[in-house]
Amino acid sequence: MDLDMAQVRAFVRAAEELHFGRAAGTLGLSQQALSKRIARLESLLGTALFQRGGGAVGLTEAGRRFLGPARQALASAESAIAAAVGPDRPLRLDVWGHLYAPMRTLAHVAEQAGELTPGHGRDLPSVTAALLRGDTDAAFGRVHPPLHAGLTHRLVRLEPVDAVLGADHPLASEPALRPDQLGGSVLWAPGALDRLDFLHRFAHRFGIPTTATTLNLGLAHFLAEVVEDPRRFSLLPADVPLPDVPGLRSVPLVDPTPLYAWSLLWRTGSGHPGLKTLTTAFAAQAGRSRWLEYDPARDWLPEPPGNPTPDKPGRAGPPVTRL
Repeated sequence: MDLDMAQVRAFVRAAEELHFGRAAGTLGLSQQALSKRIARLESLLGTALFQRGGGAVGLTEAGRRFLGPARQALASAESAIAAAVGPDRPLRLDVWGHLYAPMRTLAHVAEQAGELTPGHGRDLPSVTAALLRGDTDAAFGRVHPPLHAGLTHRLVRLEPVDAVLGADHPLASEPALRPDQLGGSVLWAPGALDRLDFLHRFAHRFGIPTTATTLNLGLAHFLAEVVEDPRRFSLLPADVPLPDVPGLRSVPLVDPTPLYAWSLLWRTGSGHPGLKTLTTAFAAQAGRSRWLEYDPARDWLPEPPGNPTPDKPGRAGPPVTRL
């Protein structure tokens, strides 16, 4: 009897989620495709692995017995692939949040991080699915809970965020702004707010009732749209180099200063040696550049109070204050 690892992976993910739709999403599959893989596995084994009915999914006794060895089989398959490829394979690193230019931060550590093969994920859910499938080794961008239990997260950088607006905006001449002063403006977003966690939480926290969205066609096009309407504003990390858009203004935000949290994300238990090299390089750069300074009396992070601390599987919380 030869096991198909794609079918085994579909079973393990469905057993962890106990929800075929969520499991399919983490693997980048349709629910129908995942169900077919599990059905073929059950047919091969000659026994049902899941109890289905009434909208609920549960493991049968055979499914419970199979789960542990199935996880071991997947781990062994990944180890076999790694052994065949060799220890010198470059670390595959996906990034997302492209409008906020994540490669700026990676550029600071590129020379110390070993050999990297960068990729470009669409958003956090798509990159999460790639990590869980083993299509990429690590990822870099903004992480926000809830995360899959099979992933580990490490906070890398906290970056102050500025308001960007046009010269005709009523607040454009201010040397600095409190976030709540923007309550009468329109928050311009490069996509639906339910996919843009940081902007969504900012609008809710600081009372920005009016938002509008557009297509993400690149930073220059996005900022040109901001400038077109004197009511609009958006947010960008302060270190993002601004394109040459006539009439564009960038104004620091204070009392509090919003912080955009950049993080590294990888599959728990991954043994790629490049991960340690990369995390060490990030930690050293964070110390030199004071990337992890956070004062709750001065700064704002969108993570909810009581969120677990970083650097544990599936966690993403505020850092320890370093002043």
